[in-house]
Amino acid sequence: MRRRKATFHSLELIHPRSLKHLNNQLQSLVKGRVWLKILLGMFLGIVVGLVLGPSTGFVDPSVAMIIGEWVAIPGYIFLGLLQMIVVPLVFASIIRGLAAGEDIEQLKKMGSRTVVFFLGTTSLAIIIGLGLALFIKPGLFIDNRIIQNTMDDSTTSLSPDNVSGPAFSDIPGLVSTVLPTNPLGAIVTGQMLQVVIFSIIVGIALVSMKPESSKPLLELLGSIQEVTMTVVKWSMLLAPFAVFGLLTKFTINLGIDTLLGMTVYVGTVLAGLLIMMVIYLIIIFLLSKKNPIKFLQSIRDVLLLAFSTSSSAAVMPLSIKTVEEKLNVRPSVSQFVIPLGATINMNGTALYQSIAAVFLSQVFGVELGIGQLAIIMVTVVGASIGTPATPGVGIVILAMVLNSVGIPASGIALILGVDRILDMSRTSVNVTGDIVACAVVDRWIGKEKSVEKEFQEARIWDRQRRIEGEDVIVNSH
Repeated sequence: MRRRKATFHSLELIHPRSLKHLNNQLQSLVKGRVWLKILLGMFLGIVVGLVLGPSTGFVDPSVAMIIGEWVAIPGYIFLGLLQMIVVPLVFASIIRGLAAGEDIEQLKKMGSRTVVFFLGTTSLAIIIGLGLALFIKPGLFIDNRIIQNTMDDSTTSLSPDNVSGPAFSDIPGLVSTVLPTNPLGAIVTGQMLQVVIFSIIVGIALVSMKPESSKPLLELLGSIQEVTMTVVKWSMLLAPFAVFGLLTKFTINLGIDTLLGMTVYVGTVLAGLLIMMVIYLIIIFLLSKKNPIKFLQSIRDVLLLAFSTSSSAAVMPLSIKTVEEKLNVRPSVSQFVIPLGATINMNGTALYQSIAAVFLSQVFGVELGIGQLAIIMVTVVGASIGTPATPGVGIVILAMVLNSVGIPASGIALILGVDRILDMSRTSVNVTGDIVACAVVDRWIGKEKSVEKEFQEARIWDRQRRIEGEDVIVNSH
């Protein structure tokens, strides 16, 4: 009993600064309409790619390939910068989010109900994806000659066929591998599920210690957050050029025939993402009693920035600021749910991966029975939870899903060229899911302390931080 009381006081006495204070790093991107510049880059990339591609004959194909690689350099740098910062950003944010809780009982309620919501909506997203793909059958609209040309392309090296996924009978045994026996190895290799579990364990341990002992590490993690958000700001300067270069390269490689053949597939994914957005609006109306139109207006800036960055982790400060100031979600909830959701709540990615798996099975003539569909569903749930919140990673994780049911992973080369627009769109859905989860969990956990009182206390601590110049405040009373 004494231990529980000490833990309660530890959480009550320590107050780290919210991640939303780094929102100023993102405000210039919102005001500068970076999303509009990226859309322009996408359009120009497709046009230039078609002009240089094999369908026009203006440029020798070998020369066009070289031009495409050089033009894509800003894209490689952009993706590398965001992939570089996601693990330290998520690691630091989950731990500090735990420290922002009011007490252990609240953390237990939030943790259990957040995971239930995440798993429920992820499963629903996969069912929607599988149902749409089986109904529309986008793989039947692809010419076999296009398949052969694409399989000969060098992009197949990005998704080797030797990436294997677990068999259905192997899944229970994977539970033993979830705990990171080598946390540094998990961080270095980007094993996000293990990173999340390690972060939660470290966070709980920190809030169980004396505040004076946990404060130095929390301050270090705060500095890591600032560094990573600075890198995000730098990377976004390249975003329009990155999108232009990547789309130019892939359009040169695929040509107009392949792009036209992929329109049904792209339309199927976008339709699935739209259905998921509508479901989120229904959830927010039924469970949080919020007007769906006003809700969309409130989160518009977050969605545009998520579309621009293709990274739900990169927009966490703006997400937290939005749910607190516009949706009136308590800081203790937003600072816990948003960082956790940015890593394990990938509903847009799960929906996309399920559609892509069925699409490629139709392309290659692989029959999927009830057992194979069940394996896809289970594998996609695990893959979406373990997917880093960075651009383009979902398509690499897809290789594991494909191999779990015997679909050639080399088929991923077929969908690489259209993945940029889908990546940005599914990230917006992922972020919407995190925000909806915040609003729902805020209502689910009850209100032992009123929202107004919690916001008032947060303002008091912010004022004290400015006066003392501290990142983490320890209340000695």
